[in-house]
Amino acid sequence: MAISRAQLAKELEPGLNALFGMEYGRYEGQHAEIFDTEASDRAFEEEVMLSGFGAAPVKQEGAGVAFDDANESFTARYNHETVAMAFSITEEAVEDNLYDRLASRYTRALARSMAHTKQVKAAAILNNAFTAGASAGGDGVALCDASHPLTSGGTFNNEPSTAADLNETSLEDALISIAGFVDERGLIIALRGMKLIVPRQLQFVAERLLVSNLRVGTADNDVNAIKSMGMLPEGYVVNDYLTDTDAFFIK
Repeated sequence: MAISRAQLAKELEPGLNALFGMEYGRYEGQHAEIFDTEASDRAFEEEVMLSGFGAAPVKQEGAGVAFDDANESFTARYNHETVAMAFSITEEAVEDNLYDRLASRYTRALARSMAHTKQVKAAAILNNAFTAGASAGGDGVALCDASHPLTSGGTFNNEPSTAADLNETSLEDALISIAGFVDERGLIIALRGMKLIVPRQLQFVAERLLVSNLRVGTADNDVNAIKSMGMLPEGYVVNDYLTDTDAFFIK
C-alpha cells in the first residue's frame, strides 16, 4: 500500500517545529568482526569436511606397511536468502508535504531497516549456537556442543561441560580447550583463540580481563597471564545483536 496524505496529515499543515523518529545512528558492520565474507553467484554453496589419516603406527621388522583410508565426513550446505523491502508514496503526498522531501527521508529509513536485518541475521548464528535442529551444523549437532561426532568414532566438545559466566577461570579454560582441539581422526590441531566476542552486557568484564596488567578480583600481585602471554591477540569486540546476556564466544 502506498504512503498517502492520510498517513502524513500533520505534514500537510503549517506550524510544525520538527519531524523526528527516523534519524538515528546505527551499529555498522558488526558482522565483519565475526565472519569472513565471500561472494557467490549460486543458489547455495556446499562445503565438505574431509577426513584424513590417523596417527601412524609402528611397523615391526619384516611386517607389511599399514594402510589407512581417507574419506568425506559430512557436507554443510548454505542456502542463500533474498532480503527485500520497498515503499511507495502517492503523488499527492509528495506534492502537498510542507516540510520534507519524502523520498529521501524514507530511502534513509529503508537503508536503516536493511542494515538492521543484516546484523540480526548474522548474530542469529551465535544466538542459536546452542540449539540443534534447524540451527544444527553439518555434523548434525549445534554449533556449540559437547559431543561433536568424529569420523574416528569419538567426539569432541567446543563448549564447557558446565556452563560458566565470563571470568578469568572460564576464559582460561576455554583457551586451553581450544589449544587441544582435534581433527576428524583425533589428531591435535594447532589452534589458538584470536578474539573474544561478547554482548554489550559483558563489555566491562571483557575490558578488565584483557586489558588489566594484574589479575582482576584478587589482592594477589600476580600478572594477568592472558595479557602477558599475548592470548587473544585481536582483543575483544562487542556485538549489540547478541541476545544471551551472559554467553561469550571465542573466534
